[in-house]
Amino acid sequence: MRLLDEEFTQHNFKGVLGLRDHLRLAGHAVNEKRVRRLVRRMGHEPIYPKPRLSVPGQGITSYPYLLRERPATAPNEVWSTNITYVPMVKGFLYLAAVLDWYPRYVLSWQLSNTLDMGFCLQALADALRVAPAPHIFNSDQGSQFTSPAYEQALLQAGCRISRDGRGRVTGNAFIERRWRTVKWEHIYLNPADDGRHLHQQLHAYFGYYNQRRPHQSLGGQTPAHVYRMSPTFKHNHIWRWSKWG
Repeated sequence: MRLLDEEFTQHNFKGVLGLRDHLRLAGHAVNEKRVRRLVRRMGHEPIYPKPRLSVPGQGITSYPYLLRERPATAPNEVWSTNITYVPMVKGFLYLAAVLDWYPRYVLSWQLSNTLDMGFCLQALADALRVAPAPHIFNSDQGSQFTSPAYEQALLQAGCRISRDGRGRVTGNAFIERRWRTVKWEHIYLNPADDGRHLHQQLHAYFGYYNQRRPHQSLGGQTPAHVYRMSPTFKHNHIWRWSKWG
């Protein structure tokens, strides 16, 4: 799974067959069925236009993608969220984060050992405690984000809901790039021993990422510097951890 995650993170346009061939070239005798099962277990989905092979399940409210030609121009206009698989020396965890699009600022994050909805809701609640609700909140169509509880939390906060369309390139490209950054700059270089160690590492890394890592897209400034330009900035950032706190 570690090899799959590294290849997927670096070249996430690859589908199951491409990942299978990558493992075979590395000397691993795997078939398409096994690779597909592992990819699903990790919660990965390649980022490229795909045919519409399925439709949302019954009871799921349909929301349009609102960001096709609407770039964010200030903090707290657009937030997005996503989940990624994080390998450790032994085992793995899932990481969910909420990102402000304009300053690339990581507002909150949570770890979980399952793909349940609870840690995603907690990350959302943490973000809403440190900043006003955004005008638009974007996500993919994962079951965690299309659940009635998650949807109601967004609507009660006053957000307009935006969702990536099935069979289209993801609108969450910013947060996908953040996953690549944190993995290649930190996680793969310093694999965590366990969940507690991983939390300590991510706490330190996201502090560095927000406060000290400059971005070319921000004119060489850090996410925190740009975010502080917003009159709504608060100095009570919350880094909560529900699983091993």
